[in-house]
Amino acid sequence: MKKIWMLKIVLVCLLTGVSAVAVAQGGGDAYGKGVRLDLSEDGQRYFRFITWLQMWTRLMEMNPGTAVNEAASDFEADVALRRARFLGYGQITDDVLILIHMGINNQTFSGADPFKPQLFFHDAWVEYKVANKLLYVGAGLHYWHGISRQTNASTLNFLVMDAPITNWPLIEQGDQFARQLGVYAKGKIEKLDYRLAINRPFEPRVGDPANETVAVFNNRANSWSTAGYLSYQFWDQESNKLPYTVGTYVGTKRVFNIGAGYYYQPELTATAGPTEEDRDTHDTVLLGIDAFIDTPLGNDPDVSGALTGLLTFYYYDLGPNFIRNVGIANIADGAPAADQSFSLNGRGNAYPSIGSGYSFLVEAGYLLPSNSLGGRKLQLYGRLQLSVFEALDDELAPVIEGGLNWFLIGHHSKLTLHYRARPIFVNENDAPTLDTFASEAILQAMVYF
Repeated sequence: MKKIWMLKIVLVCLLTGVSAVAVAQGGGDAYGKGVRLDLSEDGQRYFRFITWLQMWTRLMEMNPGTAVNEAASDFEADVALRRARFLGYGQITDDVLILIHMGINNQTFSGADPFKPQLFFHDAWVEYKVANKLLYVGAGLHYWHGISRQTNASTLNFLVMDAPITNWPLIEQGDQFARQLGVYAKGKIEKLDYRLAINRPFEPRVGDPANETVAVFNNRANSWSTAGYLSYQFWDQESNKLPYTVGTYVGTKRVFNIGAGYYYQPELTATAGPTEEDRDTHDTVLLGIDAFIDTPLGNDPDVSGALTGLLTFYYYDLGPNFIRNVGIANIADGAPAADQSFSLNGRGNAYPSIGSGYSFLVEAGYLLPSNSLGGRKLQLYGRLQLSVFEALDDELAPVIEGGLNWFLIGHHSKLTLHYRARPIFVNENDAPTLDTFASEAILQAMVYF
């Protein structure tokens, strides 16, 4: 049975890869300025349009106890629409910028997630220039975050195929796909780049807390949040026109930054009290520090290649024993199969990703010299995440990932082959225990223009 699944996924991956190559080759070698409408003769006022698709073909080893379409399942293969987005932004006057971003995420064949698919706004904000470069202020549904560089990441130019999700701890609970409604300020003071925000978070979509020792999101939370992120940019200066930070420049820039950020919200989580109406609330403090480097290894990356690296450390306090198992585009049913033992990971491809405790992430990528590859741009990468969560009795939770980016037209058209080994936790002698690892193989075809 396992061999049949392997043959299926190889066939689907090959078909997807051939299709993506055909699309890319039909698009020529140069992206140019993309789709842009100039509103003035000098081009200082304009409106630009961007759209992108990320398609996944996957082979996944399911968590113990998983059911898909109410049938027990050990392995699954599928095709998923990870992202389908449309973004438009414009410099309407010298002092006013507007941005609108909409799309869908994580569409699969399964109806396991009742909130998918739907078309919705990811971003919608207006921004005003107060002092050139030094201060801009804006308001709306926005992505000007705190915590870390990865929390502000663009989905168009990842080094690793996708985000670790640890970087978005409130995803689809206190926020709307990593966005909140609020006001923000941003700017640059010499080489210091800053962003600060005061937001009115979304109400978490959860039930009442049922445990006195395990915190969950508080569905009665009625508080504001504050967030901020500072980065000092030693070498080339990165643009802060938009909030989205770059994962890899593919040898086109020489960047070295260090950064630190935070997020704070009172009473975001809660534990059960002595009666059904009572509960104890807990303030949330999220902290991050990081260092990012992206540089050619010589004067010409086509000859010498390029290096990308990112180190990130997170400290999260979301209340006692708070933990979230996250599985991207999870196709499994809510209930485990009755005839299998059930892991602490939950259903499908989920694993402990977010919780009260500490996480350390390291990413590294090497862009091979294209002169030695007939002009092709290939990039090897890896990521290691080591987390220690209070809810797992401080048992180490490692996640190992690696892969290859094949750039057909830079980030505008690329194929990514990705592997992940995620930890499987079981309850052994009334204690969370790392039992084994489960594997995932993913081929992503991405195009944006």
